[in-house]
Amino acid sequence: MSGLNLAKIYFNRKPVNGPWGGGSKTVNSLVNRLHNNVVFDLEDDVDIIFCVDPRPNQDGLWYQDFLDHKVKFGSKIIQRVGDVGTHGKPELTDLVKQSIQYSDVCIFPSQWAMEYVGASSNSIVIPNAPLSDFYENRITEVKPKKLPVRVVTHHWSDNEKKGFDIYSSFYDYVDNDYLFTYIGRYSNKHTRDGINYVEPKDTNDLKTILPAHDIYLTASKEEAGANHVLEAMACGLPVVYRTGGGSIDEYCSEEFGCVSYNNLDDLPAVLSDVVENYDDYKKKVLDYKRTNDDLVNEYLEVIDRV
Repeated sequence: MSGLNLAKIYFNRKPVNGPWGGGSKTVNSLVNRLHNNVVFDLEDDVDIIFCVDPRPNQDGLWYQDFLDHKVKFGSKIIQRVGDVGTHGKPELTDLVKQSIQYSDVCIFPSQWAMEYVGASSNSIVIPNAPLSDFYENRITEVKPKKLPVRVVTHHWSDNEKKGFDIYSSFYDYVDNDYLFTYIGRYSNKHTRDGINYVEPKDTNDLKTILPAHDIYLTASKEEAGANHVLEAMACGLPVVYRTGGGSIDEYCSEEFGCVSYNNLDDLPAVLSDVVENYDDYKKKVLDYKRTNDDLVNEYLEVIDRV
């Protein structure tokens, strides 16, 4: 990657720590690997503009400013489309659709996200991946069946599409043989009666908490790049996911011990099947081994080519 030695790369979002989504973790890892190549001020001699989000940032700069810079100084634009606005951000959907045609490369986290906004000739897909931290406490041995079966999920947004219709009604359909834990921000529009609720946690806590469970449940819909299911798989948890999850339908394959359900009526039978055949589901999920380091390497190859 000799080209990176001399390149100056502007990121329009600074790294943040704490309980944020997978896009934030990817940007953090990428910035750390690029290190001295990275700047956060849009200087005249910037070679590459890495657009994390086309909306205005803390300096008020947005995609039009990047396009102006490209025209004036010949810089290249790499656009990482981590969010397509399906969870309550229609203005982002429109802006992504408008801006991707002007970028030199657009990187999408899933085929579904790319098709949702309309792929352009410069579009590629690099699937998301979990931080290697989530493998540290991975339970590799097959656990014996015991009650209650510990089911868990985690989300950092309280948007309705995260699946609160399913979570809030979990115990209306599933009996007390299951203990359901929700980690993250919970919608105040829905009850959490009977649910073991845990405040948002950072990676250091999550990598210990998640492996202490047996099954991972998600009800999220239309996710552009769903890192939560990948983190669960890295921890060694079979994933039960609702169909219509966007990238979740791509990431959660049967090959890795994942199984889908359509609605609440289906959920008890699906959970029961996973419990009864836990050995098989567990062995399959342990075949999942992709990490954020693999993801960053693919990004670096794209940056080097540009």
